[in-house]
Amino acid sequence: MADANNSDGRQSLADLGAIAAGQTPDAVVANADAANNSGPAPEPAPLREQEIDAQGRAYATGRRKDAVARVWLKPGTGKITINGRDLEVYFARPSLRLVINQVFGVAEREGQYDVVATVKGGGLSGQAGAVKHGISQAITKYEPALRTPVKRAGFLTRDSRTVERKKYGRAKARRSFQFSKR
Repeated sequence: MADANNSDGRQSLADLGAIAAGQTPDAVVANADAANNSGPAPEPAPLREQEIDAQGRAYATGRRKDAVARVWLKPGTGKITINGRDLEVYFARPSLRLVINQVFGVAEREGQYDVVATVKGGGLSGQAGAVKHGISQAITKYEPALRTPVKRAGFLTRDSRTVERKKYGRAKARRSFQFSKR
């Protein structure tokens, strides 16, 4: 029975379950050794199904701060259109364009997909984050195999940081009114 115990003398739940099923302690140890030493590696998690519409596009919604982006992604030449305007026109700041193209860099799919997005609410920074989130969701729906690298980069998680609300008796969310002794 000591062989079926862990190094500190306790039995594992698998051992106890096997003993309860009527196996002898020696059979439990033999089964554990066989499970640890032989057999093929465990199969990877099954891929999700590809989700595309009748036009061959993947659709997703991205959110950041107060901005909401509706994103359609389809195979193409890498053209990104936001609210009917080109990416360079809508997001004039290079840093915002870099944020949006991060997803394609991580997925190693630069210039392979066309993106059409409509964005509402928030400022330009929030809108760029919303488009990035939407592209990340859409690319994993179009190519489920890309979910792992995109998720590892943290692009599938919605960035929930928002502006803190203003409180009563305060100048802003935390800023007090100026104190006057006299």
